Amino acid sequence: MSDDQEQLARELAEELRQLRVEDILLNALMTVSAVGYRSLGASDETREKRDLDQVRLAIETMLALTPLLERVVPADLIRDFQASVANLQLAYAKAAGQPGG
Repeated sequence: MSDDQEQLARELAEELRQLRVEDILLNALMTVSAVGYRSLGASDETREKRDLDQVRLAIETMLALTPLLERVVPADLIRDFQASVANLQLAYAKAAGQPGG
């Protein structure tokens, strides 16, 4: 292994030591939310990727993970995720009621 690779490995190991579970869950929630909104197929560029099963799974995942974070992240962040999932639920209901939904 080269010196650069060893240095990179040490830096990665240090980052992993500092990583907390809530950091991973927050990242997962943000990613799941983004994928859920994209899967609605609401824009011209995402219309072909519409997948309401993925939207439903995103909603269920967000509903399951958000309460786990209530003890460890600021309340305003929890409210943001709750608002995001509520908006996604409304958008899902609207999309499911449209032709092809």
